[in-house]
Amino acid sequence: MVRSLTFLLLALGTLFSVSESVRFELQSGHTKCISEDIKSNSMTVGKYSIINPNEGQPMPQSHKITIRVTSAYGNSYHYADLVDSGQFAFTTAESGDYNACFWAPDHNPPDTMAIEFDWKAGITTRDWSNVAKKGQVDMMELELKKLQDTISSIHDEMFYLREREKEMQELNISINDKMGWMSVLSLAVCLSVAGLQLWHLKTFFEKKKII
Repeated sequence: MVRSLTFLLLALGTLFSVSESVRFELQSGHTKCISEDIKSNSMTVGKYSIINPNEGQPMPQSHKITIRVTSAYGNSYHYADLVDSGQFAFTTAESGDYNACFWAPDHNPPDTMAIEFDWKAGITTRDWSNVAKKGQVDMMELELKKLQDTISSIHDEMFYLREREKEMQELNISINDKMGWMSVLSLAVCLSVAGLQLWHLKTFFEKKKII
């Protein structure tokens, strides 16, 4: 029973929660942004660090980054300047694409650093081991609690997706209406130009007494 609940929880959590762990390279003087679509009132946490190219030795002084996390509306939720590691946690106030942008300062000669970035949102941010310790619940109760929270998260996610779908439909209708008016305007302009050309030709031929 516990195994079945665990499998269902993992499957549902994979479908409806944001959990991204990436490793990428960033060259000095360049910027790289990572985007995630997150609904409002969701807890999101992130952890980032530069991978030391010389294991067992101090991090090179040139290995520093600046990071800023912003919402789709440009609101800043996290900022750190010239660091080699850090983390952030906040509850989203807006729905949409959240961007984490990393910038490496110029360095001569140019240098490339590897960055590890772990970004989670929704139910994946919850530390279930602490929940079990604090609540003193057994394995079965813990799995049921996970499943309950996952179902609640899925319910909220479905409403969020429905709202996004409605917004996209309204946007498509608006675009189609504008395209219709543009088509009518283009047709009117083409007919006007054609009429002017006919009038000009007729006037020209009349002056030349051809017709």
